[in-house]
Amino acid sequence: MTKNISILCTVLLSFGAGFIFKSLLANKAEPILIRKVTGIGGLFFKCKDPGKMRAWYSENLGLNTNQYGTVFEWYQGHDSTRKGFTQWSPFKETTTYFGKSDQTYMINYRVDNLELLVTELQKNHVKVLDTLETYDYGKFIHIEDIEGNKVELWEPNDLVYEKMGRDMGSKTTK
Repeated sequence: MTKNISILCTVLLSFGAGFIFKSLLANKAEPILIRKVTGIGGLFFKCKDPGKMRAWYSENLGLNTNQYGTVFEWYQGHDSTRKGFTQWSPFKETTTYFGKSDQTYMINYRVDNLELLVTELQKNHVKVLDTLETYDYGKFIHIEDIEGNKVELWEPNDLVYEKMGRDMGSKTTK
C-alpha cells in the first residue's frame, strides 16, 4: 500500500511540475504588447492671429472655442462608456512650442502608458526632447520623428480634463 501511495505521489508531483514548467515557458514566450497610440489628443497649428482664427471657426464652422481653441468630445472605441477628448488649438505664428521655426503644426497623440512607451522608444533610438511632465489631467513628453518634427505624447486623465473644462465654463464641440 505504501508503494502505491509513493507511485501516486510521484505521478502527481511529476504532472504538477510539468504543468508549472509549461506555464512558465508559455508566459516567457508571449511578448508584452504595448498599446501605443490610441488616438489624436490634439492638433496644434500656427497662424497670424489665433483670436481671429478661433472666432472664424466658431462663427463659420460652429466650434465651441475658448482661449485655447476647442475640445472635441467623443466616446472611446475600446470602452464606449468612457469619453475622450481632442484639443484643437491655433498658436501664434512666432511660437517656439513646436520646436523648429518652419514646423507649422504639431500633433498630440493619446497613449495608454507613457512611461513604458518612452522606454520602448528609447530602445528604438527615438529622440526624446524633454522629460516627462505630470499634471492632474495627464502626462506629457515630446519626441522627434525621423524628419525632425516635434511630436507631443499625452497619457490623458480624461475625468480630470473634462472637469477642468467644466470649471472654466467651456463647452466641448461634439
